[in-house]
Parts: sequence; structure tokens; C-alpha cells
Amino acid sequence: MTSHKSTQTMKPATAAKKLGVYLEATPAEFQEGVVSRDELTALQSDPPEWLLELRRNGPHPRSVVAAKLGVSIAGLARGGVTEALTTDEIDSLMADRPEWLQQERATQAEVRQEAVRIKEKKAARRDQPRKRRS
Repeated sequence: MTSHKSTQTMKPATAAKKLGVYLEATPAEFQEGVVSRDELTALQSDPPEWLLELRRNGPHPRSVVAAKLGVSIAGLARGGVTEALTTDEIDSLMADRPEWLQQERATQAEVRQEAVRIKEKKAARRDQPRKRRS
């Protein structure tokens, strides 16, 4: 008996997320098909021009926009950004620094500082010698 290895596939939305691109901006043949793991690996290792262009100029999905702006996805929503943005639009926001963006960046910085503080506190506890029970 021979075993046939089935090809694992994923929906275009999953593949777009893994590639860090906005699905609606991808070519129609990408959006309408399925993507195998081998195809995804090929796209990652040797990206076609359309993928390079999307990564360079967008439009970018909200997760990428949030990362580029240094805020959370929820922070984007609070700031009224609900759609994908191009690189130029992101650069414009960074240059203009609207009040909401400054506030969300400060909030994100506080969240990161708190995460570091908690991590250090846990590490200090872990490194302390344990008291023996009598």
C-alpha cells in the first residue's frame, strides 16, 4: 500500500495574511484560487513583482499599518483608520502627527514598558533562591 501525501492548501485570505499584504489589492487569480504550502513558500522566497510592489507601496493591511505607525490595531480604529493605507498615506500621517496618533503611540509605548517591567519582575522571582520549608 502506498501513501499519497495530500497537498495542504489555504484560502487566499490566509495566504495574504502570511505574506503581509492586503488581499483586495492582490491579483484576481490569487484571490480566486487556493494557495498550497509550496506556492506560499515560493512566493516568500522569490516574490513576483506584484508582491514586491504591494509590500513596497501598499495598500497595506491594518496590521501592517499599525506596526508602521507604532500603534495597536485598536488604536487605529480609535483614530478613525478603518481601511488599508498606502505607504504614502502612512508617511503622511507620520509627518503630520495628528493628536490621535501621538496619543496612541504614547499608549503603545506605555504598554511595551509595562510588558518589560512584568517580564523583568518574573525573571527576578525566578532567579531568587527558594526558601526551604522546615
